[in-house]
Amino acid sequence: MARKRKRKSRRRQEGRKILELVPQYSIESGEDKPVTAARKYIQEQKIAPPAVLTVRRNEHTTDRYFWAEKGLFGAQYVEENHFLFPSLRVYQPPSKTPVATASKRG
Repeated sequence: MARKRKRKSRRRQEGRKILELVPQYSIESGEDKPVTAARKYIQEQKIAPPAVLTVRRNEHTTDRYFWAEKGLFGAQYVEENHFLFPSLRVYQPPSKTPVATASKRG
C-alpha cells in the first residue's frame, strides 16, 4: 500500500528558507542538556541575535535553536512563526501584495 505524503506547510517552508540566511553555529552539547549548552555557547562567544544554533546531542540526534532578542526558541517554532520575529524581517523577501494606486479620471 502506498504511503500518503505529509503535506508541507508553505509558511514553514518560507520560514526555513529565511532561517537558512541567518548566521549558523554548530556545537556539541557534551555533558550539558542541549539548551544549556546553547545558552553557554551564546554567552561565551557573545553571539548577537539573530542566529541559529545546531546542538549535537549524540551521533544520531541534533537540536536546533534560534537565538532572538527575546531569548532562545526552538527552530521549528520559528520556522512556523517567523513573522513574529522582527529581526528576521531583514531576511524576508519583499511582500508580493499589490500596491493600491488611485487613478484620476477627468
